[in-house]
Amino acid sequence: MTNTAETNTAERVADILMTARETGQRGDATRLPVPDYAEALDIQTRQLRHLGPISGFKVGAFRDGQPAMAPIPRAHTHDNGADVPARGRLGLELEIGFDLLRAPDPAMRDRPQDYVVPRLVLELCDQRLSGEALDPAVKLADMQLNHGLVLGPVLTDWDGADFGHLNARLQCGEDVVVDGPVSVPGGSALRALWVLMDHLGDHCGGLQVGQTIITGSVSGLEWFPPGTDVQARIDGFGDISCRLVQG
Repeated sequence: MTNTAETNTAERVADILMTARETGQRGDATRLPVPDYAEALDIQTRQLRHLGPISGFKVGAFRDGQPAMAPIPRAHTHDNGADVPARGRLGLELEIGFDLLRAPDPAMRDRPQDYVVPRLVLELCDQRLSGEALDPAVKLADMQLNHGLVLGPVLTDWDGADFGHLNARLQCGEDVVVDGPVSVPGGSALRALWVLMDHLGDHCGGLQVGQTIITGSVSGLEWFPPGTDVQARIDGFGDISCRLVQG
């Protein structure tokens, strides 16, 4: 059972994060209690009451047995080539995602191509709290810095093989962020997918058919202002793009 102290921490942090989203002004992280893992996930859930439906989840490393996982708001999920509203600088990450085609089942680990299809994505990142070195649990509470997603092309003829090492290019404005060999975090996109499957449960509604699971940046995290044209590709997938616009 959640105790009163945990509830108060979750309510306080969630309120500050939602105020930052609504006003565009970052909250002061130094004045916040650092949540534990369960509290961080509770804070995510509380924010979704205001943010609405989700288009998927992101997953990454946090602690053993406690992955960094966070929902992605559908309201900030965009088609390939879209204009993406940005009040200020947004972070850009090039990633491999998986669209869920069928309800998860243990058999999917033997034939993942029957259950998911890979998709090239650009993750849009934002930080609702001030500070350059936020506690990892605070970042987790802040949706692991997720703002939204741009959905790129799917790999329709995929045979179920894993993704580890790729050739990629990401250019944001005049800056070439990456151009050449890259690696998926942890060396395996499918491993990240299985980690999410093993730990998500019914958090934020659980996985639903049609949602996209993203598996971590192959390009690092770089920040760019409105007015930036973003062009990217990964060999085998094709091109993905967006434009950050003031909004």
